[in-house]
Amino acid sequence: MSSSLLLSSPLSAIRPSYRKRPPKGGVVKVFAFTIPGPRKGSNFKSLKPTHVLSRKVLTRTAIRDADSTDSNSDKQFVGEDSAVFDLGDQKLSSWIYFSVILGVVLFVLNVVWIDNSTGYGKEFIQAVSALSDSPEVVMLILILIFATVHSGLASLRDVGEKFIGERAFRVLFAGVSLPLAVSTVVYFINHRYDGVQLWQLQGVPALHELLWISNFISFFFLYPSTFNLLEVAAVDKPKMHLWETGIMRITRHPQMVGQVIWCLAHTLWIGNSVAVAASVGLIGHHLFGVWNGDRRLAARYEEAFEAVKQRTSIIPFAAILDGRQKLPKDYYKEFIRLPYLSITALTLGAYFAHPLMQAASSRLHW
Repeated sequence: MSSSLLLSSPLSAIRPSYRKRPPKGGVVKVFAFTIPGPRKGSNFKSLKPTHVLSRKVLTRTAIRDADSTDSNSDKQFVGEDSAVFDLGDQKLSSWIYFSVILGVVLFVLNVVWIDNSTGYGKEFIQAVSALSDSPEVVMLILILIFATVHSGLASLRDVGEKFIGERAFRVLFAGVSLPLAVSTVVYFINHRYDGVQLWQLQGVPALHELLWISNFISFFFLYPSTFNLLEVAAVDKPKMHLWETGIMRITRHPQMVGQVIWCLAHTLWIGNSVAVAASVGLIGHHLFGVWNGDRRLAARYEEAFEAVKQRTSIIPFAAILDGRQKLPKDYYKEFIRLPYLSITALTLGAYFAHPLMQAASSRLHW
């Protein structure tokens, strides 16, 4: 989870300056892109990542020189502008493929894993539950299995893509991770009120409203990497993105922050040992993801990632408060985009669908 690119300033031209031949010693100097200021009537067009981000090495000297000019200027971004959605760039055929793939995936997931008469999900839960009579321990084991597979495959992404290609690896990644995620979520829903009650705050005035707002906010942090749905479904070739705008200005690891907010809100509301166990496991997984995500991006983007890292922070608002990140005056425009509006709609839909989710989970008897 990292950062994004050229922002809300309209771009009229982009002119990279670099040596035609490497100097003696083999060190190639790649200087920062020069982006002229906005012109009247110009339209913002974000660069495709292949235009800016590659395995070219930005030297520390180049980055330092760029930052010394204006360390917070939108003209110095090396990452990608997040949540950009241009309807004119969309192909109807791609979204038809996406719908077909989504339908096939859900059908196969139901038959192979969810349906108790044909799938292996129930047997998987029974096998894990046989390890302990404690729902807290089972909850932690389920999260540990999911975290190991999910983060393990993510760590092997570069190697896996070389052997089987980007699309095939994405299918493998999703095909293994999704059933484990479903099992963990269903088990939590069915056993959320088991265990030892540690506190009871559900009668506190305005607490429900406060936690509802917290959960709503958490989803804006949780899903910054799912903007490219066509890549998620492998319709478009999946890429490892270096985001640098939107929510990334607040924290370089929004998914971790969103998970912490979600866990704290649910644990405070439910108030028992199962909720605490689930929160400990999920937060621990995402804290590991902070280290693992930075490591993978550093290996992929090298000095470009170092530049992003210098002007962002893990702790929300830290880079803004210490002056490394300066929000533009029209920062709100980075959120008035279709992907964020979609997250808003889906979050509201998920809240009102809670009774349906709980009923569906209870019928599985996991």
